[in-house]
Amino acid sequence: MCLRNALTFAILLTGLVTTSACVKVPAYDRGLLAHRTMTTADLAGPAEAHARAIQEGASGGGFEAGGGCGCN
Repeated sequence: MCLRNALTFAILLTGLVTTSACVKVPAYDRGLLAHRTMTTADLAGPAEAHARAIQEGASGGGFEAGGGCGCN
C-alpha cells in the first residue's frame, strides 16, 4: 500500500512539474523577460576585448580563427 501511494505521488508530482512550465507569454511582456545576454552580439567591453586579443595572440582577438599561447 505504501508503494502505491509513493507511485501515485510521484506521478502527480511529475505531471504538476511538467505542465506548470508551459506558459504563453504575450508579445508586450517578452521584452521584460528577455535578458541582455541572450543576444548574438558580442557584449565584451573594451577592456575585455583587449584582454581577449592579447590572450588569443591574433589580430583582433574575438572569435576569429587563430591561436596563441597567451604570452605577452
